[in-house]
Amino acid sequence: MKTKPAPRATKAAAKAPTIRARGKCLLRLFVAGATARSRQAILRVSELCANELQGGCQLEVIDIYQQPHLAREHQIVATPTLIIEFPPPLRRFIGNLANITSLSVELDLLAKGKIVL
Repeated sequence: MKTKPAPRATKAAAKAPTIRARGKCLLRLFVAGATARSRQAILRVSELCANELQGGCQLEVIDIYQQPHLAREHQIVATPTLIIEFPPPLRRFIGNLANITSLSVELDLLAKGKIVL
């Protein structure tokens, strides 16, 4: 009787961030300096992570003035820009992040019943 070989991890799975194993989402917020608009974007996304995702989120805030190489690497053309890296597919929100509802829809919070409108 032949047995099937154990499945091997694919290259993509090997390169996936360690966050995948924990089931968290990975968000990258690109801002430009310490402007009021940048502070508002950081506040809104932080509130969403803390209140709605309850620790199920890793947020990286990147100032393009301090780390311009990351802005080039991620092809940032305007700020604030929020990139949802995980779960796939990669999604981008550019500009005003005051509307948390659209962000919640993209993170599937409305479908899971975590946000009541």
